Amino acid sequence: MNADRMVKVFHYAIACTPVLFIGGIIAWVSHLIRTSVKLHDVPSGAIGISLVAIPVFIALMCVLLYVLWGILRDRSEP
Repeated sequence: MNADRMVKVFHYAIACTPVLFIGGIIAWVSHLIRTSVKLHDVPSGAIGISLVAIPVFIALMCVLLYVLWGILRDRSEP
C-alpha cells in the first residue's frame, strides 16, 4: 500500500469517527427513553433532554462532516 493511499484511508477513518461517536450517543439516548417507558418511569425528563440533545448532536455531526469532507476533497482534480 503506497503512502498516498494510506493517508487517504486515515483521512476517511478520521471522518467516520464523529459519525460513529454521535451515532452511539443517539443510540444511547434512545435506549434511555425506551428503558424509561419500559420501567413506567416518568419519561418527561428523558424526552425533554432527548428533544434537545439529539438535534444538537445531529447538527454537530453535519458541521463536522462538512468540514472534514472539505478537507478530504482532492483539489488537484477538476
